[in-house]
Amino acid sequence: MKPQLSFFYGLSFLVVVLAFAFAVYLYLWVKKQKSQNGKIIEVSALIKAGANIFISREYRVLAIFSGVALLVILLFLPAPIWSGNPIANISMALAYVFGTVLSAIAGKIGILVATNANSRTAEAAQEGIKPAFLIGFRGGAVMGLSVVAFSLLGVAAVLMIVGDASILLGFSFGASSLALFAKAGGGIFTKTADISADLTGKVELGIPEDDPRNPAVIADNVGDNVGDVAGMGADLFDSNVAAMASALVIAQSLTGGKFANISMVFCYVALGLLASIIGIFTARIGKHGNPTRALNSSTYVTTGIFIVLTALATLLFEGFSWRICGASAIGLVVGVVIGITTDYFTDDSKPIVKRVAHASQSGPAFTILSGISYGLISALPAMIGIAIFGAYLV
Repeated sequence: MKPQLSFFYGLSFLVVVLAFAFAVYLYLWVKKQKSQNGKIIEVSALIKAGANIFISREYRVLAIFSGVALLVILLFLPAPIWSGNPIANISMALAYVFGTVLSAIAGKIGILVATNANSRTAEAAQEGIKPAFLIGFRGGAVMGLSVVAFSLLGVAAVLMIVGDASILLGFSFGASSLALFAKAGGGIFTKTADISADLTGKVELGIPEDDPRNPAVIADNVGDNVGDVAGMGADLFDSNVAAMASALVIAQSLTGGKFANISMVFCYVALGLLASIIGIFTARIGKHGNPTRALNSSTYVTTGIFIVLTALATLLFEGFSWRICGASAIGLVVGVVIGITTDYFTDDSKPIVKRVAHASQSGPAFTILSGISYGLISALPAMIGIAIFGAYLV
């Protein structure tokens, strides 16, 4: 069958609503978990207050930068506004603001969820790895679902209203401008606090590492939440939007007025989000299970479901290309292979880490040499061009 592009807009919005509903369910589930340890609550409250103050201050500074960038875009992009097409400039500027706002909201949601999930994960860890894993995983899933849902919502809304994929570049730049500083700012803060905690706490005062009596430890955790949660969320939002925007710009240039390729992009992204929801729901771990194995199994389930769904969509919808479906499947498989390789080179139960640990007994020089050598080898699978060549030949 050959549905209209509006059908895939509707599909995208439907899956976005489903993702947000599932994210709310996970957040409420996390909030219901036990939080009774007075010391954990006290430390968590300090981290939460610090993270919210930091990100609020950071967003105020970024608002100034965004305002300057907005003015530049309004005046000069996609062409000087006095050249005769001010609507395009206004559309690009509004898309930029929209991307910035959604990126900020995604980061704020991440802080909200993380600061609630962290304390409950710590308390659940006293009972075993299973409850701690579920709380940590589902708390992180709220952020992941929000990022992808916001990106799909924003891209679909902008393209549906404007009808020009090139305007999505403004939306993508809005996401990028926030991600660039949010991740760097939080990362600099947390690393500075981490070094201070080590120097002042462990070296000078003899306080154990990560002891909350050391104020720098609290600051380090504040930075982790801002940089690794809000900043990383903004970075992932930017990457997802940029991937969709580039695909849609290429799709629009190839269609010549037809919308099969554009429809395919929205269909695949929506099906990917749907597959992720199912994969998150199936993540389980036993009482003495391995968290890495549980995460990997969830990834495999999501990958398999997505391949099946995209194949069915390609079979059902007229104009969908089996070549693109095949290339997508190759990309997924390569991503899984890279994940397996990374796990092999970094898991302390695997031979590589044990070899580095054994070499370290001979001195720091062997630690550096072996670590760097294995690190370079670990990047080899990602550098092999077989996947790109295979996707091109499909």
